[in-house]
Amino acid sequence: MTAIVVEDEKVLRMLQPLLDPDTPPERIAAVTDYVAHDLDFESWCAAVRARVPKLYPASVRLVATQEALRANLAGSNALVVESLRMDEAGLAAVPGLALVQKFGLSTANIDLAACERRGVPVRTLRRRSNIAVAEHTLALMLALAKQLHRLGGRVSAERLRDAGYDYRKFDTRYTGANNYGRVGGLRVLRGSTLGVLGMGEIGRELASLVRPFGMTVKYHQRRRLRPEDEKALGVVYCSFTELFEGSDTISVHVPLNAETRGLVNRDALQRIRPGAALINTSRAEIVDRAALIEALESRRLGAAALDVHYQEPCAPDDPLLRFDNVLMTPHFAGGPRTALLGDLEEIVFNIEQALKARHPAPQ
Repeated sequence: MTAIVVEDEKVLRMLQPLLDPDTPPERIAAVTDYVAHDLDFESWCAAVRARVPKLYPASVRLVATQEALRANLAGSNALVVESLRMDEAGLAAVPGLALVQKFGLSTANIDLAACERRGVPVRTLRRRSNIAVAEHTLALMLALAKQLHRLGGRVSAERLRDAGYDYRKFDTRYTGANNYGRVGGLRVLRGSTLGVLGMGEIGRELASLVRPFGMTVKYHQRRRLRPEDEKALGVVYCSFTELFEGSDTISVHVPLNAETRGLVNRDALQRIRPGAALINTSRAEIVDRAALIEALESRRLGAAALDVHYQEPCAPDDPLLRFDNVLMTPHFAGGPRTALLGDLEEIVFNIEQALKARHPAPQ
């Protein structure tokens, strides 16, 4: 039976019920429920298994730490990792390895030279959920600029007045009739500056998406990109302070850890360009909650769009719900479950092809 070592990451762990018949029933039930609003998991599994006859059934060994990875490498045929490292010592422990599959595009955690010396192919994957998050971020940016969160369905005089807009008919003998709701504060993205906090895979997807909008894209992160990568993405590096002082929209794309918790704090939000917008599709706790509410109350922060929240679902009396310049969505920026499962299909097919190449069928 094929043995696959898989990093125990929230998406990758779904490889176990797909490929391993010894998966605990409660795990299968949980994954089935997790994807049920988009597709039938059992039917999807059956269709994928039919396409990889050499791979199912398999033994899927989930590992959460570097130590667990080393302990489970012996006798395995493939390795799937997001952040765990694969180095020369690890490769030496598993001479029959057919593939190292990276869940993402960056191979910084994989010793590529060692893999090449040992003839172990390395495959990367452009994560569909990263693309979806970037798309959702752009949608939130556009919605704030056009005030769609305030104006959906407000197309009658009565509804416009109820929302506080001063509807009065224009004298069209001398003027046009557009924007009959007299909606002020609309913005155009072209010519504005987007500040991206964290130019990882999602930040890069976003930078590519906004390029046709004619925006200047600045970014800040701990390690600056290579000049050639900055040029290819069309982005400009700046300091953390410059990001907040010089951006019309700031979008958060750093992971949550001890260093980033509360990173966007009172000082940062007091430095923000007056009237700027803040978008967070990463993790709520990266932005200090009290500082965010304070910045919204003072109107220094012009608007905010949040797909991630300090409590999920939000409490009915969450103070952020009372602001008319805050757009909140229920943590679905990652897109449909089919995006996640599409990544798993690609991984499974990569492993199948690698095993065929390592052990070709007799002629």
